[in-house]
Amino acid sequence: MICGGLFDLERRESEIAKLDQLSAAGGFWDDQQEAQKVLKQLSEHRSWVDAYRKVEKGLGDLEALSELLSTGDGGFSESELDDEHRRFMRELETLEMRAMLTGRDDERNAIVHIHPGAGGTESNDWAQMLMRMYLRWFESRGWKTDLLDFEPAEEAGIRAATIEVIGEFAYGFCKAETGVHRLVRISPFDANARRHTSFASVFVYPEVDVVPEVEIKPDDLKVDTYRSSGAGGQHVNRTESAIRITHLPSGIVVTCQSERSQHRNRDSAMKVLTARLYQKWLDDQRAINDAIEDTKSDIAWGHQIRSYVFMPYQMVKDHRTNVETSNIQKVMDGDLDDFVRAYLLLGAQGKFARSHGMAKNEK
Repeated sequence: MICGGLFDLERRESEIAKLDQLSAAGGFWDDQQEAQKVLKQLSEHRSWVDAYRKVEKGLGDLEALSELLSTGDGGFSESELDDEHRRFMRELETLEMRAMLTGRDDERNAIVHIHPGAGGTESNDWAQMLMRMYLRWFESRGWKTDLLDFEPAEEAGIRAATIEVIGEFAYGFCKAETGVHRLVRISPFDANARRHTSFASVFVYPEVDVVPEVEIKPDDLKVDTYRSSGAGGQHVNRTESAIRITHLPSGIVVTCQSERSQHRNRDSAMKVLTARLYQKWLDDQRAINDAIEDTKSDIAWGHQIRSYVFMPYQMVKDHRTNVETSNIQKVMDGDLDDFVRAYLLLGAQGKFARSHGMAKNEK
């Protein structure tokens, strides 16, 4: 069976049968909250089984096509077999990556924050390039996105962007991108065409509704409004629709100005604040010194997780896994699966247990 042991197919099918029986019982909807929990568990198990069956069917189709090609029947070509093999391997690798997502929050939606580091206009532009790369990656995986915050820079690029990523295991996949990303290229902003190095940081948080043991009290929030610097025309210029929320006990500050409505910006800002407070709670629980929040002051040389070199040669290299490619355009167009897969493999081996909650005591 294709990687069936990785996520215990028989157990999941048994759970589906039990949950189906439970949901069909009388009085199931008497407790709405409990019913929703059951339906969520049922959906999760079915998602795994459906993904497994899809790969299993793909293998059968591939074997049948190969047999037809070897006998000369069916009029198939080797190129068609190669295309089918590539499709199958992509499905298989996706299933294998999902099977490695065992963290407590891996199945959640994600909130991705991109911020330029050292380098001025160069880094602002680099941050926007990363944003484009991620949006294409999210789209390729079939995830939905919502731009919660977007702050354009004066000359080029962005000051910051925050994206909500909605989809199965979005956080589990996206967490691999947390860290500093380094770019080396000939600057399009330098009249002398000199080579520049730029940095931008990416922080990924799981999206949550509540934070354990943390009550977000209205008195603990300082809410400021101001005029947005983003798109929106005259409405933006005339109204203070942008929101800045400071959580006084933790000192966490979040902003949102992507919407024309102050109410919607406030809702989005609270969503980001809740996610960041949850991440802080996780970090405090693990009592680690190198938690995500503690790396924010090191958006510079020596702390990067990945380098993107456009000149004098072309290469993208992940410094954690040593995975590299010379096809930089493919990467910038959102092909990140090889990097993420290698990261998850290391995580499954316990390399990043302390950073992302995959230690044995969290099973």
